[in-house]
Amino acid sequence: MLEILETPLNLSLPLGQHPHCLLAQIPDHLVRGEQGYVVPRPEEQWARVRSVLELVTEGNGSFRKLHFLVFPEGCLPFSHLDDMLAAVERRLGPSTVTMFGLEHVPLSAFRALLQRHRADNARALEILEADLESGSDPTMPANLSCVVVREDDGKVRVFFQAKGHPFHGEEYLDKSHDLYRGRIVHHFRGTSSFNFMVLICLDYLYRDLFASNIRQIVDHANRIFFRTRQGLDALFVIQANPKPEHRAYRDVLSGFYGEYLEDTPGVRDTVTVFGNCSDESHVEGGEGHGAYGASSVVIGPRHNLRSVALSEFSTDDFGGAPLCRMRFGTATRLFYFNLPLHHELDPRSSRLPLKVHGIFCPEGEGAWRKLSGDEILQGVGMGG
Repeated sequence: MLEILETPLNLSLPLGQHPHCLLAQIPDHLVRGEQGYVVPRPEEQWARVRSVLELVTEGNGSFRKLHFLVFPEGCLPFSHLDDMLAAVERRLGPSTVTMFGLEHVPLSAFRALLQRHRADNARALEILEADLESGSDPTMPANLSCVVVREDDGKVRVFFQAKGHPFHGEEYLDKSHDLYRGRIVHHFRGTSSFNFMVLICLDYLYRDLFASNIRQIVDHANRIFFRTRQGLDALFVIQANPKPEHRAYRDVLSGFYGEYLEDTPGVRDTVTVFGNCSDESHVEGGEGHGAYGASSVVIGPRHNLRSVALSEFSTDDFGGAPLCRMRFGTATRLFYFNLPLHHELDPRSSRLPLKVHGIFCPEGEGAWRKLSGDEILQGVGMGG
């Protein structure tokens, strides 16, 4: 059963103002290795990830307002984890959160990471140690996410979380699909009262009504709401998902935002961000399922999004679900937008709850170019 850890952070977001998010929809390239799926060209992939960090530091001045930086599942080679941590510490400002997925690592390597960052991962280490003592194979692959928080005073904290559901589904018998099952998720709570969680792809979906991670999260958020009258502000789901439009996501979102019999006050105003890899991705064995991409931002039906249908992004209700969704295209892009504030319900206000402040496309080696308004309106950018 999933254990939700209350994790306070010295993270001060501006009160009464939108937090800002940069979603990096970049390619993933993963092949089967001895322990799960690995990045075949680590230097090339690290250069791609590093270019985003460089843009944030050296690019558009509006990135000074950046609070959340989201990369896809499985995008970072394990050999460049230290480079990533150093770059975040060096390049990003205080009160910023960076989240990304790592290629699969053996359980022994996961244990070493938790021991190295024991101060922020004591409970995860305790659970893993117990699993190893009970007979878990130290060579078993683990699919990890990492959340790096640069707190308000500049201190860097590093949290690791293992995926709780298989990488490729539960129908496979071969060992390469037999992943370690993570059993914790952090409920991060900032000093400015903004709180959020991070999941890895399939952990968002139901397996059954009573033991699913997402059901545990909804129930936890409801308990917090009834005790404090504060719901879950944001939920980030990092993905390497060839089926981002699968009906299962629509079904869970429908229940999440309160269409079904159980009311869900703890999450009905949650902003849910799905950060996928782009359509240039290749995951061995994942062919034929459709297009990658289509990252999205979902908010409840009490918000209203203006109808938009462009090649780079559009708005819809995910086929009649009780929600508003901004759905991005499938191409390699960086999307910079604000996270809606849950209390913006004044019907007299002309402000839109969710705005895209910039879209960046790759240009040359390691460079990014901001698309102009005309390019976005005329559909010059590819990726519908």
